Amino acid sequence: MTATIRGTTAERYSRILSVGAYRPERVVSNAEICAYTGLKEEWIELRSGIHTRRYAGADEPLPVMATTAAAKALAAAGMEGRQLGCVIAATITHMLQTPALAVDVAHRLGARDAAAFDVSAACAGFCHGLALANTLVSAGQVDYALVIGSERMTDILDHEDRDTAFIFADGAGAVVVGPSDTPGIGPAVWRADGSRSSVLGMTDYWTPELKDDPDRWPVIQMSGWKVYRWATNELAPAAREIVRLAGIGVEDLDAFIPHQANMLITDHLVQELGLAEHTVVARDIAEAGNTSAASIPLAMERMLSSGEVASGALGLLLGFGAGLVFAGQVVRLP
Repeated sequence: MTATIRGTTAERYSRILSVGAYRPERVVSNAEICAYTGLKEEWIELRSGIHTRRYAGADEPLPVMATTAAAKALAAAGMEGRQLGCVIAATITHMLQTPALAVDVAHRLGARDAAAFDVSAACAGFCHGLALANTLVSAGQVDYALVIGSERMTDILDHEDRDTAFIFADGAGAVVVGPSDTPGIGPAVWRADGSRSSVLGMTDYWTPELKDDPDRWPVIQMSGWKVYRWATNELAPAAREIVRLAGIGVEDLDAFIPHQANMLITDHLVQELGLAEHTVVARDIAEAGNTSAASIPLAMERMLSSGEVASGALGLLLGFGAGLVFAGQVVRLP
């Protein structure tokens, strides 16, 4: 006789309970970038909307930034690490192939009973991780999940590359996801287009002999205009689908928190979506630069801490990046 597997039976929802952020100490101006690249400050501001960005120092390694942001999120939720059932870290700058960054962070937080794994989806990684956490909590697999976006983009940056040096930066953000009586995280819309993988990615594979050869160190490279064209064609329809699946209208959004890739892309999406005047738009890129998987939780934390939006507000999250991939969902902000 064949035995029957017992599945999950929980009928509940999930929501983001809290958010935490870590911003590196060093502030880097456009003038400093221009000294290495020969670019003009006015050009950088016009083409990206960036005025400053943060660079992590030697005393701010990736696990420390991730753990600090996570600890702040746990404290804001009134929780301890031991209560976590899962830790998900979204990153593309963890220099060790294994073990995962999430395993390190879970250990540092004392999350001894938690599963822990990384998500590699570039700048869309946080939204991918949030979708997974939503499923795990809603299904009753875990009660609480931690989702982290943490990046040291400067570790894979050619600081003389005029296409990328002015854009990318470092930081970490984290959220705690827990059970809710009402829906707090909408269905995810996510897709990948591998036919465009050459548009944004790494120059080479990691190999041991490159450790002492900085001239051959793999770095990120990007065809900015191709990314812009893809983003302006694909993301507005994706955002409309996200809103539709959440059962709301664009006019119901209190906040729009896209990946902080480029202010021009954000402006285009705002216009294409026809956002209402009351909808607050995240523009953290102006001071933080593009922090890849960390950008959405960092922007969320800034909007909430500054009072731009209130707890419980409806926010549209939309991440996109190398792959080319995108992912997003509507959420109740913590």
